[in-house]
Amino acid sequence: MPQHDSPHIATRELPNSEFLPFVVERLQEGHTATLPLRGRSMRPFLEDGRDKALLQVATHPQIGDAVLAEISEGHFVLHRIVAINGQQVTLRGDGNLSDEHCMLGDIRAKAIGFYRKGRLKADSTDGRKWRIYSWWWTRLYPIRRYLLFALYPHIPQRFKKK
Repeated sequence: MPQHDSPHIATRELPNSEFLPFVVERLQEGHTATLPLRGRSMRPFLEDGRDKALLQVATHPQIGDAVLAEISEGHFVLHRIVAINGQQVTLRGDGNLSDEHCMLGDIRAKAIGFYRKGRLKADSTDGRKWRIYSWWWTRLYPIRRYLLFALYPHIPQRFKKK
């Protein structure tokens, strides 16, 4: 067996515009994928750099699903579907105050679970905990701005939607 001078595994970071199309191809082959979450858009329950999403190909996206969507060429978001009107889809991150839009065909994957707070077992999006959280949090949208400020007063104003 060959000896290695370093016990470290070489890693390479890729921009989402390069990496996620590769992931989507694997999903379309029938695999699942676990992706580390980046950004603040799914706060307060999913955190940047801490949590991971378990994804599978999205066959019949529905309102309430957390989906990976390509909202413009090479620009992907993992947000919740808040409305479907024909082929047009409205998305909103749980930590966002504004919406994004795409077409049904732009939805690449659906989250089927989340690994939160370093846990080794995913919280299923079909599970009771996720469904209760989702039901309450989506209904609190009218006062979300105040709740997010109370939870994260240290976020600079430039990151907040006016």
